[in-house]
Amino acid sequence: MNIDRTQIAVIGAGIVGIACAHYASAHGHGTRVLIIDPRPPMSLTSAASGENYRNWWPHPTMTAFTDLSIDLMEEIARKSRNRVRMTRRGYVLATRQADPTALLAQLEVGYENGHAGLLRVHSAGASSTYGADKIADWEGAPDGVDVVQDRRLIRQHFPSFDPEIATLLHIRRAGDVSGQQLGALMLEELRARGGAVKHARVVAIEKGSDFLLTLQGKDGIERLRAEIVMNAAGPHLAEIAAFLGEPLPIINVFQQKIAFADHDGAIDRKMPFSIDLDGQRLDWTDDERAMLQEDPATRRLTAPMPGSIHCRPEGGEQGKWIKLGWAYNRTPSEPTDDPPKDPAFPEIVLRGASRLNPRLKRYYGRLPKQMSHYGGYYTMTKENWPLIGPMSTHGAFVAGALSGFGTMGACATGALCARWIHDLPRPAFASQLSLARYDDPEMMRQLLRSADAGIL
Repeated sequence: MNIDRTQIAVIGAGIVGIACAHYASAHGHGTRVLIIDPRPPMSLTSAASGENYRNWWPHPTMTAFTDLSIDLMEEIARKSRNRVRMTRRGYVLATRQADPTALLAQLEVGYENGHAGLLRVHSAGASSTYGADKIADWEGAPDGVDVVQDRRLIRQHFPSFDPEIATLLHIRRAGDVSGQQLGALMLEELRARGGAVKHARVVAIEKGSDFLLTLQGKDGIERLRAEIVMNAAGPHLAEIAAFLGEPLPIINVFQQKIAFADHDGAIDRKMPFSIDLDGQRLDWTDDERAMLQEDPATRRLTAPMPGSIHCRPEGGEQGKWIKLGWAYNRTPSEPTDDPPKDPAFPEIVLRGASRLNPRLKRYYGRLPKQMSHYGGYYTMTKENWPLIGPMSTHGAFVAGALSGFGTMGACATGALCARWIHDLPRPAFASQLSLARYDDPEMMRQLLRSADAGIL
């Protein structure tokens, strides 16, 4: 049997794997890079991406990480004449809390490295320069965060929001980007440098002086030798790590979204990506609630639910579609190629999202036929930080656990991996995002004590 060879084998053709291959090839001139995946590129979890980005996190390490990734995405947008369709209307985090002290404390912690001067508080009755700046141009958008505590300003700029909203946090370095276009562009550049994609499943890895990978392809078993293995297998990270005899501290949690044609114009086409932070009970009539409570299978729908429901227009100002998402599932599960979707989810997320955007109530019981119900896995660590860097096995690296932030974090992940592989200078925070952080008990205690892991 002939055995093919490559210098770097990247396992996984999602947005993270493609970014790792792209930057490894770009930083190592002449390096042969092969991506291996049984599925087409940008399928499985990457196909279900919300395609949003933000540099808000309740920890400066994650803020620095996403700042780096946004820098790299902006560089790609600039060079490609914005083929990746990057926009920057921000993230709006809405709450009915009149006193956002706890939220402000999180902002100050997350932005402590050079961002503190960019926190702008707009109190009721004070003169204000706040503007929603509903222009999509990412190059002209402001930075920092606007904290709006003036109900008059909130009504002025977001008249469709629940009148009870008392505070808005408008994260300005945030918006959306086409993950599919970003992946396609990086893949084109990789192929132009001699990289390739192989459609096969990795079924075994042996470690000697190099790595011997056993692949199951459409024509049967194949073998591949590689000097370096990059585990970027998304929900299958643990499966690939097990071939090397290494456990990874991750779980997979399936989350769902819907998108539909907003023919009634319930959502302003210029509305930023908006999140209702407050927990809630779903909006049922008394009769509906009584009926749901009678059935053990549906009783959960009448119980208190967590916050962080999100909504945004999809397809630009001339489009019709909107996206709704709610990552309320907390139950880990084993990944499958066709995960089971909850048929009740579309109505659940619609009723949840209508609390912030009451005009969505017009779709109760009559969601359009033009609707997509889809989902993907949040592959995550308990602290909700990614794993990027060397594994215990010499020559093996991991890039994953980017739960819900794979698109926004892919470029930084790829760039950091390339620097680990080629032993190039790395940012100070790089080791904190690697498995090395688990050797620092005090750091882990602090992270696990945090009340907010940045999950949206």
